[in-house]
Amino acid sequence: MKSNFHRSAFTLVELLVVIAIIGVLVGLLLPAVQAAREAARRMSCSNNFKQIGLGVHNYHSAYKQLPTHKSGTGLNAGVTTWGDELGNGVAQAGRTNNENLSAFVGLLPFIENQSLWEQISNPGAPDASGNGSTFPAMGTNPDDDGGFSAAPNHYGPWSEETPAFRCPSDPGKSKPPGYARINYAVCLGDTIINTSDGPTDGTLSRTSNAGQMARANCRGFFVPRQTSKFRDILDGLSNTIMMGEIITDLTDRDKRSDSRTGLTAADLSLNPTLCNDASDALRPKFWASGTSRIANGANGRRGRGLRWASGSPLYTGMTTVLPPNAATCLATEGLYDGSAIVSAGREDKNYALCPPSSRHQGGCHVLMGDGAVKFITDSIEAGGSTSPMVHRIHTAAGTVPAGVASPYGLWGSLGTRATKEVIEEEL
Repeated sequence: MKSNFHRSAFTLVELLVVIAIIGVLVGLLLPAVQAAREAARRMSCSNNFKQIGLGVHNYHSAYKQLPTHKSGTGLNAGVTTWGDELGNGVAQAGRTNNENLSAFVGLLPFIENQSLWEQISNPGAPDASGNGSTFPAMGTNPDDDGGFSAAPNHYGPWSEETPAFRCPSDPGKSKPPGYARINYAVCLGDTIINTSDGPTDGTLSRTSNAGQMARANCRGFFVPRQTSKFRDILDGLSNTIMMGEIITDLTDRDKRSDSRTGLTAADLSLNPTLCNDASDALRPKFWASGTSRIANGANGRRGRGLRWASGSPLYTGMTTVLPPNAATCLATEGLYDGSAIVSAGREDKNYALCPPSSRHQGGCHVLMGDGAVKFITDSIEAGGSTSPMVHRIHTAAGTVPAGVASPYGLWGSLGTRATKEVIEEEL
């Protein structure tokens, strides 16, 4: 018997409709997948910060003080000026670190990096090639570029990447050939003066004038080259920023990381918004072509967050003057020589106007003194950004006297430790 059944097929129109529907679904799904991935990266970034906060509290429990920012083994024998601080002409085995180590070096044993700490704290740490060496305990100056191109002459631990110091949202790659990166920075307060030298002069001496400058200018949670404790945070740990998130430099003229240079510390102190006046008209988040920016050095190793072990503000410091994700500028001065502030001999060692920043949308993480991690938006109330900073240079006070409330609103108040501002709402 002959069957009249015929197998039907999709028409061309039906196939096109199905393909179109699949395309729309894929188009809707991909952004959701990307958003989910970024949410996971952001959560991991926040968790890293939380672990760092716990490490600081454990450190304080063990030593009854905070890890000192810019500590170490002093100047090389015979070196009496900051200009010689790179150790030029000094044998590698005799180099000290010139008190330039960041607070993150001392934190290593408290964030489960005991093995790296033991390499640093004992003599003979490996060089950049992993070979044995005659390096002294606590290593060489992490700001020193000398001999880096010859890998065996470079102190190995400064190039060791620590996952706890990296935010997964940041795409920067550490090596080869550079030092290891970091995405977190200590809070240095709401001024730029003394952000690299604290209460010391160019010979690392604690003079009376240097101490008075530091007491006026160093208003943040950490004071370079000075021991601090939780009891010093008179505004309350939950109301004071301990650290902030930063992006690392990709040498792409991004204003947040590819730092502008050429402005004096006095000019920036009088009007911080001068930092921002060289933006690209078509891409306002980037510097205009021809803007004076930091010289990256051999193999591009000088930029925001590119040296986790260095205490220089460009690498591991943040200020609460301009709001998060604002421009970064390096002043033309970087140390007090006993009578005035002068250049530190290299741009990346100078005072810096360096807001926190992130690759997250709309803001960045900060770590409060009590260990809480908060997400601060770019639109946080930051007062008048054209207001002068509190600053004292040598024996001359600035237009805003020491001890007053921060002129930079809620943002500046969160960055100061003992100015008695009242935080009226939960962040």
